[in-house]
Amino acid sequence: MRFTRSLFAASALAVALFVTSFAWSADDEGFTSLFDGKTLTGWQGAVTGYLVEDGAIVCDPKKGGFLYTDKEYGDFVLRLEFQLTPGANNGIGIRTPIGGDPAYVGMELQVLDDTAAQYKNLKEYQYHGSVYGVVPSKRGHQKPVGEWNTQEITVKGKQVKIVLNGETIVDADIEKASTPKTLDGNKHPGLEREKGYICFCGHGAKVSFKNIKIKELK
Repeated sequence: MRFTRSLFAASALAVALFVTSFAWSADDEGFTSLFDGKTLTGWQGAVTGYLVEDGAIVCDPKKGGFLYTDKEYGDFVLRLEFQLTPGANNGIGIRTPIGGDPAYVGMELQVLDDTAAQYKNLKEYQYHGSVYGVVPSKRGHQKPVGEWNTQEITVKGKQVKIVLNGETIVDADIEKASTPKTLDGNKHPGLEREKGYICFCGHGAKVSFKNIKIKELK
């Protein structure tokens, strides 16, 4: 009887693992990795401002800078995990050219420790997940500093959607959001771009990124 129960339990576990594995694979269908977990192969720009540690791309707080993908992307779904340190500030540039500030020449999706005291009086469009200067995000869905957060970014035409830890924090038409002007009152020519590079925007703080995957949309 003990053997039978053990066999049954083992079989059940195997089925569960198979179902979980199948669901994960199906969920990732069509995605390709942008990071091999070991090197910065496939990236360009500030390659000396980032390190690879424990399977993650880590922004060196003493250097940082803009780390771009080798390839340009237009419409896509980007999935990644990120880990903040206290007071951390970074960003994810999308549809940006090489050179210039991605927040203006492309779009910058803010990566920020929203809980840090020094950021309590920021503008609404400066908190984590916001399309910087253009679309504010919903706050309150970050995990405690030091834990890994999951984020999915979908860009389709003028629509940008950001899901943080399972919660939609941005879902906006950037054309409508910037008409008649942007929230910050500045010019953002990057809003008109249809494709460009993805980049990490290091601003002098340690931030880590891993499991970076993308699916291009047709």
